[in-house]
Amino acid sequence: RAPSLHRRPRGLLGACARACGRVAGAMEYVMGIRGKGFVMVCTSATAVQSVVTMKHDEDKIIPLDQHTLLVTSGEAGDRVQFSEYIAANTRLYALRNGRNLNTKAVANFARGEMATALRKRPYQANLLVAGHDEGKGASLFLLDYLGTLHKMNVAGYGYGSWFVNSMFDRMWHSELTESEAFHMMELGIKEVQSRLIVAAPTYTIKVVDANGTRTLRAK
Repeated sequence: RAPSLHRRPRGLLGACARACGRVAGAMEYVMGIRGKGFVMVCTSATAVQSVVTMKHDEDKIIPLDQHTLLVTSGEAGDRVQFSEYIAANTRLYALRNGRNLNTKAVANFARGEMATALRKRPYQANLLVAGHDEGKGASLFLLDYLGTLHKMNVAGYGYGSWFVNSMFDRMWHSELTESEAFHMMELGIKEVQSRLIVAAPTYTIKVVDANGTRTLRAK
């Protein structure tokens, strides 16, 4: 019987596909920094399939509303499908209720959906949820493919983050400014490009604060 197009391949083919997806996701670079009144996030802009590079201008940072960003990584199909599902549902909530979910609510909703899928059809995707809420300030949440959710000051995914996390932990402080955070992101990119054999050539950096979201680097 021919496999359904709406189901993932099973058996050896499915195992190979999942393994390739995990490797592709690990080759991505994702970092986030919470500063004083803002969150800055960075992702590699390369889209890969197995060992093939598909494009160098993939935007993996999705705006959910004016003050919330969803940063995605992982196997391409799962990453896009899950992030679009979360984005669509948060916008539906805003239309029905006349107000947006705050950053913590978005993170917990995404965590619930990830945990539910883990018992049925797991997603090979990891997320950062970054946002700024009036009266609460900026917050950054890390959500992995197992449904683990943590509020963080510095967070990241991928092989590149292994080189950068310790450096960012050492440089981070509670009064971190946007210019200092951008300098940290630039140093992180240079570190990854100099030490990681599969480093991406292009990166995207965005920031979210009380004034909304904006792009600082897209190359």
